[in-house]
Amino acid sequence: MSSQNYEVIVIGGGAVGENVADRTIQGGLRTVIVESDLVGGECSYWACMPSKALLRSGAALAAARRVPGAAEAVTGPVDARAALKQRDSIASHWKDDGQAKWLDSAGIALVRGHARLTGVKEVTVTAADGAVTVLKATHAVVLSTGSAALLPDVDGLTAVHPWTSRDATSAQQIPSRLAVIGGGVVAAEMAAAYASLGSAVTVIARSPLLGGQEPFAGELVTTALEENGVTVLVGRSTTKAHREEDGTVTLTLDDGSTVAADQVLVAIGRTPRTHDLGLDTVGLDAGDWLDVDDTLLVQGDSPALTGDWLYATGDVNHRALLTHQGKYQARAAGDAIVTRAAGGPVDDAPWGAHVATADHAAVPQVTFTDPEVASVGLTAASAVKAGFRIRILDYNLANLGGAAVLAVGYVGKARAIVDLDREVLIGVTFVGQDVAELLHSATVAIVGEVPINRLWHAVPSYPTLSEVWLRLLEAYGRPGFTDTAEESG
Repeated sequence: MSSQNYEVIVIGGGAVGENVADRTIQGGLRTVIVESDLVGGECSYWACMPSKALLRSGAALAAARRVPGAAEAVTGPVDARAALKQRDSIASHWKDDGQAKWLDSAGIALVRGHARLTGVKEVTVTAADGAVTVLKATHAVVLSTGSAALLPDVDGLTAVHPWTSRDATSAQQIPSRLAVIGGGVVAAEMAAAYASLGSAVTVIARSPLLGGQEPFAGELVTTALEENGVTVLVGRSTTKAHREEDGTVTLTLDDGSTVAADQVLVAIGRTPRTHDLGLDTVGLDAGDWLDVDDTLLVQGDSPALTGDWLYATGDVNHRALLTHQGKYQARAAGDAIVTRAAGGPVDDAPWGAHVATADHAAVPQVTFTDPEVASVGLTAASAVKAGFRIRILDYNLANLGGAAVLAVGYVGKARAIVDLDREVLIGVTFVGQDVAELLHSATVAIVGEVPINRLWHAVPSYPTLSEVWLRLLEAYGRPGFTDTAEESG
């Protein structure tokens, strides 16, 4: 057994952990990352990057088919083998040499193995060969262990060896028939990807797809999936799974019907990677999501948590299970650690330098289906529930000149939610081809609390999809004009 001392220990070498370490090392604190798998984590190898690579070929082909001239040049379907090869390249062939080299160049130490908290500011690491190293931190330990796929308690499901999102994004063969259990982002994206790659896909969802979004988002995505040959069964649950002698998986649904597939993907949610993290040594419960304040300090009643030393960033705190939001938290936490280590004042007021305020008010998210769904802030329903007095602005994106140039028969919709008391935007949703790049403008408007009257002076270029901003403002009304539209909330 060996022992090493650092000022900051980060457990988890994914994108979030890397960002924490980058901030603390730049702040002059000796930092080590502990990683039991691949440096770069879920996003690099099994989530964000490979999933978007799988989706891109089908989306590009569909876009070409919507443009006369390009459509005539399309001579066949997606080449699945080439698409998988590109995915393999994007995922660095599941090798982390490049990521590990970056840590070294940044001056961040790396210890490989399984980490467990074994006391206040103490982490014990067991390597693959059984070697044990005890790490001690002067200032902070940061838990950035992420989340894993949640499996439902369905009779026989485990025995058929279902895919999780990791399997779906790293598969080397395309199943002829794929059943997807779930209706969220992963389910919708993988249904779209595998349908474009040649699978006959069936989606089984208890509720309408993309239920946390504006209702029209799930409706438009469902329609598009069905037009691309996907069978979408809404309001159904899987009660039993069985693999037949010929390899076929038969799923029995709660209405007595069955679905036959060669492979099953389960995408119903996530669970925190905290089951074997040693949380009990500091008075926390194994397997729980970690509660944090806005500076990402772990909260709890245990005396072991006094002293501002234990942080949790990314999925593991359940605030916003998105890589970009976890990296945002990482920057705030890293800077807070550096400031506290120096004895300086922590700026923990809303929108301060050391807090993750946007987790509450302005989380941007893109679902990379075709059409894309891009949203930030509140939906109309969540705004009303939160007590805001709102105005809903809707616009058909097909009416834009930019949409007409982009695609024949463009289908899409935009919605903006206005807080009438402050006359600022608190939520925006775009659904349509290529709307993802519209999202940051909406995010800036919401985070900056830009007054509606000032937005009139942000002139969108023509002909682009950004012209939607002018159309939404026109729906609200120019300053000085009488507004007779009804409010909501």
